[in-house]
Amino acid sequence: MTTPRNILIIDDAATVRMYHRKILSDAGWQVEEAINGLEALEKVARQPLDAPFDLYVCDINMPKMDGYSFVRELRRLPQVRQTPVMMVSTEAQSQDAATAYEAGANTYLIKPARPAELVLTAALLLGDLEAATRAAAQGAGT
Repeated sequence: MTTPRNILIIDDAATVRMYHRKILSDAGWQVEEAINGLEALEKVARQPLDAPFDLYVCDINMPKMDGYSFVRELRRLPQVRQTPVMMVSTEAQSQDAATAYEAGANTYLIKPARPAELVLTAALLLGDLEAATRAAAQGAGT
């Protein structure tokens, strides 16, 4: 049996963290939370080298350290440089997505992300074919 994938949700809104946690944990992944980029970087630093986070789901607008700054800092850390980052934000302008990609994000979703869209995107970034297939089937039914 494979080890469940470990996802870190970074968002200052408790309701958004709970929403994303429910959706992603129901898909079979382990989920942890951080309330801003600074706390997220502290959690990254405390993760065992043999059990890093497999995906970051990150908001943009947060106190102390925003999502763009978090991703830039994350990309400077050799041990997690290649870990995928999904930005999920209410910012819907093309420039917001462009800035996220320039910072190093792999993909960009606009809040509120539909559950099937969130799971499918996460599954694709994680290389989880089984979860991707389930999410695609659920998304086709909506």
